[in-house]
Amino acid sequence: MSKTAILEIDGNRHEFPLIVGTENEVAIDIDKLRGATGAITMDPGYKNSGSCKSEITFLDGEEGILRYRGYSIEDLAEKANFLEVSYLLIFGELPTAKQLEQFETDIRKYTLVNEEMKNIIDGFPKNAHPMGVLSCLTSALTAFNPKSVNVENEKEMYEAVCKTMGKFLVIATWTYRKSMGYPLNYYDNTKGYVENFMQLMFSLPTGPYAANPTIVAALDKLFILHADHEQNCSTSTVRMVGSSHAGLFASISAGVSALWGPLHGGANQAVLEMLEEIQKNGGDADKYLAKAKDKNDPFRLMGFGHRVYKNFDPRAKIIKKAADEVLSTLGVDDPILNIAKKLEESALVDDYFVSKKLYPNVDFYSGIIYRALGIPTDMFTVLFAIGRLPGWIAQWKEMRVNKEPIGRPRQIYMGAPLRDFVPFEKR
Repeated sequence: MSKTAILEIDGNRHEFPLIVGTENEVAIDIDKLRGATGAITMDPGYKNSGSCKSEITFLDGEEGILRYRGYSIEDLAEKANFLEVSYLLIFGELPTAKQLEQFETDIRKYTLVNEEMKNIIDGFPKNAHPMGVLSCLTSALTAFNPKSVNVENEKEMYEAVCKTMGKFLVIATWTYRKSMGYPLNYYDNTKGYVENFMQLMFSLPTGPYAANPTIVAALDKLFILHADHEQNCSTSTVRMVGSSHAGLFASISAGVSALWGPLHGGANQAVLEMLEEIQKNGGDADKYLAKAKDKNDPFRLMGFGHRVYKNFDPRAKIIKKAADEVLSTLGVDDPILNIAKKLEESALVDDYFVSKKLYPNVDFYSGIIYRALGIPTDMFTVLFAIGRLPGWIAQWKEMRVNKEPIGRPRQIYMGAPLRDFVPFEKR
């Protein structure tokens, strides 16, 4: 016998079915609430509202669990590469060796970006924020690829996935090249996907470039850790825009804009800005740890704790090791990173931070890695977007294949009641 929830309004009882997920999450199905009662729910930020049923990602913030398609993030980060995880998220299963080789080959077919796109990027000032440029370039891809994707045609959908994975990586790195005044690079089909990111970013025509394997491995892990994170702000934006049957490029462009916000993808940028502020004011990490513990001081440590993970961020445990390896390999002596290490060491043993479970999160460690690689702070969120791309594609594809209705939240109007119009001369 199925379970139901009982809601009583003005003495009238209404029953609504319960939905139970694979991991025993429970939701009250209020699809017919307004029709049955005339009422709606009020949930600012949708923190208690499920917008869809999804088979992609499971997240338990209380227990510090993150899984893609049933696989633990720990196993995937250790045993798979970014394209394997991308395939898993988008198509539902880990690829065989043959499928993975074909996937990488097919992505390479679409890595050339129309030369006219250079005219668009040339129109931006050199100091334009890379995320603004990336959002515009992603949207512009629609003009060069105007054919809408038939999501029920597997071949068309597969080609759209490969095209998006190939072109997005290139234009994302172009935003950096533009800001630096460097010539734009092209994808090298003899190299892997993450290795290509490095050469697209840093290779110069004045000499050969070889990516450090330790750095490639660290970035591969970072991209995996960022690949999806359930119905967050940018992912929900991609699904919302896509629910109008907007195309894949247009929907992902909207996701890029949502990710740009400092409360979402801009968090690792905020970490470095905080570290730079500490350095500018004398570099005393202990002073700022004390400020963070002072309830009367508005200062708070960026990159510690997480709005979803109430215990620890499972991604942080994985990337901490990679961050240590990168710093050791590069032998970086940077006062900013020294402050970061001091904050990390203190927060992991300080009773105040331990009792409140304010552990360093993935944004803290990703910021450290990007800083060590010499990547400018305003490029951090672009790298986040590269990692999140397969999750956005998977969520868009799932929403369209499941024929989900167009997103249309309700509201409670709190404005003026009906008023008489006042003629201009009497106002």
